[in-house]
Amino acid sequence: MTKTQNLINALNVNDECLLITSDINRAYFCGFADTDGYLAIFSDKAFMLTDSRFYEAAAQNVTTPDISVLKSQKPFEQINELLKSKNCREILLENDNVTLTQFNKLKEKFPDCTVKGSEELSREIKLLRAQKSETELQCIKKAQSIAETAFNEILSFIKPGIKEIEIAAELEYIMRRNGSEGTAFDTIALGGKNTSVPHGVPGEYEIQTGDFVLLDYGATYEGYKSDMTRTVAVGSITQKQSEVYEIVLKAQKAALSAIRPGVICKDIDKAARDIIKENGYGENFGHGLGHSAGLEIHEAPNFNTRDETILKPGHIMTVEPGIYIENTFGVRIEDMVYITSDNYLNLTKADKSLIIL
Repeated sequence: MTKTQNLINALNVNDECLLITSDINRAYFCGFADTDGYLAIFSDKAFMLTDSRFYEAAAQNVTTPDISVLKSQKPFEQINELLKSKNCREILLENDNVTLTQFNKLKEKFPDCTVKGSEELSREIKLLRAQKSETELQCIKKAQSIAETAFNEILSFIKPGIKEIEIAAELEYIMRRNGSEGTAFDTIALGGKNTSVPHGVPGEYEIQTGDFVLLDYGATYEGYKSDMTRTVAVGSITQKQSEVYEIVLKAQKAALSAIRPGVICKDIDKAARDIIKENGYGENFGHGLGHSAGLEIHEAPNFNTRDETILKPGHIMTVEPGIYIENTFGVRIEDMVYITSDNYLNLTKADKSLIIL
């Protein structure tokens, strides 16, 4: 069953039109990314409307049998014709992806239909996207393997005197050279005291002996993202640095041991957070334990103190505990895991023992 058919069945679509305006959601259903278009889904057929910049590539790459690709010259007129041919009187929009300006424009362009935002449509799309297919899994595994190639290569590049921004640029170059379509998100490469800022921006700081270097980055393959974090040391480090690293690693292992289908997401977060609290660093772990990833780097569900989603086979989650001591140093270790029918598969193979360069 195709992705559009799954959505149609989930919403029991009859005489409605599901009008998908989000670039990411169109890419999910069509298997092709454009930046300007519409996907009109009816009970028996779907139509991707895209302009001349993307039409030829879309016609070649959209192979889903129930989606027809149309060259979009006057999209609203074309959609109105489709609405009339399908005797459609109601258009449902993604509730969380349409601005008020867009909503008012669409109401104006489709005067013969009731146009309304649908929370149910948005929710069902999120649920479908959350459970990755085998094809999606393979794309994410490939992206992750590219990122790990970069990690293995960057270790010989990191040395005293190298700037954070140079490390970030080298990581991105290596990933590009090995098949990444681009970074999954803005690369984080931090050294010394800067590692205490969880999402710091690489700058001119030069790595020194005794520093931790925190690398948080990912590759993109066929539109799908990977995400990993490793913290390595340069030269000799203090006993406190070593102890904090081992606490973070212990917390991650506790979370991984708790992961399996049927477990509530917030309980996975708790497994890691309890370890960090017990060791006196509860106030130094301010973010959630992890998140899902796919076509976007942050997708639902999440590992945090609030998310009551039950883990299901097909979910892909990051597991990334951290301890950040202000103006001193920080440590984060992150893996990506795939939830299987009875356990999980760790997609991240890179060494997690404390590497001292």
